[in-house]
Amino acid sequence: MFKIEFYLESEKKYWSTEIHQLNSDILRRHIYPKIDANLYDLQFSYSELDSQGNILSEHGVKLGTFKIT
Repeated sequence: MFKIEFYLESEKKYWSTEIHQLNSDILRRHIYPKIDANLYDLQFSYSELDSQGNILSEHGVKLGTFKIT
């Protein structure tokens, strides 16, 4: 079980949840309900060294971050 913390910069929203596995489909499932814009193709970058990642639009614009704790 992983605890993951999300932060969406433009919406100024922060929340955390627990997940059983880390993959892009699960991340999207937790992020889509919190986004006000019509973004359908979120991308992610992740650093195993830092246990942190970025939430990106389909055009590579940083929308927020997530962290595994």
